[in-house]
Parts: sequence; structure tokens; C-alpha cells
Amino acid sequence: MSLFIQQFAAGMAFKIYTKTGDRGTTALIGGSKVSKAHLRIEAYGTIDELNSYIGLCRDLTEEEKTRADLQEIQEQLFTVGAIMACDPEKDIKMSIPEMKDAYITDLESGIDSMEAVLPPMKFFILPGGHPLISHFHIARSICRRAERCCVRLHEESATDPLILVFLNRLSDYLFVLARYTAYLSKIEDIPWRPDAK
Repeated sequence: MSLFIQQFAAGMAFKIYTKTGDRGTTALIGGSKVSKAHLRIEAYGTIDELNSYIGLCRDLTEEEKTRADLQEIQEQLFTVGAIMACDPEKDIKMSIPEMKDAYITDLESGIDSMEAVLPPMKFFILPGGHPLISHFHIARSICRRAERCCVRLHEESATDPLILVFLNRLSDYLFVLARYTAYLSKIEDIPWRPDAK
């Protein structure tokens, strides 16, 4: 059983290693065993990677509102991971949190607030300019990968469509947050120059 599911399901002390996954399988919420290479495991594993990276970004930023917003996003990503870790063929007995439209409207509100003070973007920009800006761009690209995993899974086994919208909007939010962080630090966007030599 994956550490993520243990954390979610336990509600009590648990052993870090169980040895049940030593042969390359793991259990979904619901009890089904699947290969660790299964697309569902890839999807929620990438969500976990994204959550961890956003935790790093949160620890590195000094802007209090951003820190609070990122922690809320981490909690929402844990909900996404819990949903993705469920076996859709099983009747799940435990209480699983649900996606909420508010997760998406909060991201859109955050994007709109940041863009209200940002200069219009007139060119494609290169990630970089400061380590924190670069970290936000890495989080954005992990988010895009998580979205691709979840889209593939959705095509194979229908998932909550709000998850796809949430991840799409989150990647936009992280992009704008990178620009907003540059703006607060008085760091200019780095333009992409396609003919650079």
C-alpha cells in the first residue's frame, strides 16, 4: 500500500514500510492490487510530486498571502490524490473528500488579482530570473505533466472532470505567480528571442 494511501486512510500510527509493494504492486483505496506502473498510480504519484514541489515553493517564498494560498492548494491536491487513489470499480466504504467548484474559482480569482497589477505580456518568456521564480516554473511544468497523466486516465477510465479543470487552472496560476513574484522583486521577464545565437 502506498504511503499516500496509508497517510489518508490511517488516522492513526502506521508503519512506514509494509513490504507489500516489494513485488511491484500496490493497493488502491478499495483494496484492489495494481501494478505500480499502472496509469492511475502514475497519475496520483505525479500529483504527490507536484504537492511536494509546491511545498518547497511555499517554504521559499516570504510573501505571507502566497504562503497561505500555496498551503491551501496543497490541501486541495491531497483531495485530488485521494480521489485518484480510489478504485472506480469498488464501492468505497470510507469517506473521501470531493472536488469543489470553489477550488477553481479561487484559482481564477488569484490569477485575476495578480494580473491586475502585472504589465501585459507582449512576448513569450523564458523561465528564470531568480531561484524562486524558477521553482514556480518547475512546479508549473510538473502540474502540466500531472494534467497529461490525468487526461490519459480519464480517457481510459472516467474520472471527476473537475480534476482536469483544476489542474489546468493551477498551471495557469503557477505561471502567473512566477510573473507576479518577479514583479514584486522588480525582476523583468526574460523574453524568448527565437533568433538568438
